[in-house]
Amino acid sequence: MKSITINGSQRESVGKVATKALRNAGKVPCVLYGGDKPVHFSAEELAFKNLVYTPNVYTATIVLGGTKYNAVLQDIQFHPVTDKILHVDFYQLFEDKEVTMEIPVRLVGTSKGVMVGGALRHNVRKLKVKALPANLPDFIEADITELEIGNKLYVTALKNDNYNILHPDNTVVAQVRMSRNAAKAATEETES
Repeated sequence: MKSITINGSQRESVGKVATKALRNAGKVPCVLYGGDKPVHFSAEELAFKNLVYTPNVYTATIVLGGTKYNAVLQDIQFHPVTDKILHVDFYQLFEDKEVTMEIPVRLVGTSKGVMVGGALRHNVRKLKVKALPANLPDFIEADITELEIGNKLYVTALKNDNYNILHPDNTVVAQVRMSRNAAKAATEETES
C-alpha cells in the first residue's frame, strides 16, 4: 500500500486556547492512538490534501522530530460551513496487528451484458477489509467481463487469502440491469 509522509510537530499544550491558536496559524491538531499513550501533534493543513481529498487509500508516515510512526487515518472532523479540517485522528500500525480499512473497488473488463445494451451499476465502491498492514491492497479488482444482463457480482467472488472482507456474502458489488432502451426494444420485438 502506498504511503504519504506527514511532517508534524509535537504539541506541548492541549486545550481550547492552544487548539484555536494552532488553527489560526493554518495547522491542524492531530492525535495518534494505538501506542502506549496517545501522541498529540500538529501539522500543516496542506499536508493532508493527498490523504483526504482522494478516492485512493494510503497509509501515513508521521514524522515528529526524529521519530517515525506508521499509521492509518481513523477519523477526521471538518468545519460545518467552511469544510476546513478541524481535527484528525490516526491509528498506529504494527506489523503483527491486523487493521481494518475501507479499500476502493476497481471494476475491470467490459461486461457482456453492457455490450448488448445493459446498464452497469457499481453498487459498492469501497469494501471494509481486515488484514496485516503488509497485506493491505491499494484497491480490490472486480472482473465484470462475464456479467450478462440480470447477473450480479457478489463479494464472495472477490475473496483473497491475504485479507478478510468484512461484508455479508450476499453483498452485491456490481450488477448489469436491463436499460430502458433495451427493455423498449425487447417489447417492440415481441409485439411485431
